[in-house]
Amino acid sequence: MIHKRIRPFNTRDTYPEQRLDNDLCQAVVAGKTIYLRGQVAQDLETRDNVAVGDPAGQAEKVMENIALLLGECGASLGHICKVTIYLTDIRHREAVYRVLGRWLKGVYPVFTGLVVVALARPEWLVEVDVIAELE
Repeated sequence: MIHKRIRPFNTRDTYPEQRLDNDLCQAVVAGKTIYLRGQVAQDLETRDNVAVGDPAGQAEKVMENIALLLGECGASLGHICKVTIYLTDIRHREAVYRVLGRWLKGVYPVFTGLVVVALARPEWLVEVDVIAELE
């Protein structure tokens, strides 16, 4: 494989209630570019959902995951260039953006925010997708 794959997994383990069998990973380092899988409020070790019903709490867990994964890729939050945020309800925007804004203070990435009908699990209220660039 040409690219570095961080935390490979199979979807049958993440979504046991669904009949899936996809080999994925949490991050790919391709040259100097880092692509993170969309992060949700799920513990990366146990796959337990965190802060169910709490958009700000979910955003905190999402950002913890992003910081952890970037660290495993040899990067930090300061390397983030692009953030795409998926919300299941526009009323969560302020709470989620406040949390992300605190974590990304001084970074100045570009943001795209979308409201979607649903995410992969009904208890997930926010998902964040990140692209970062190593120096």
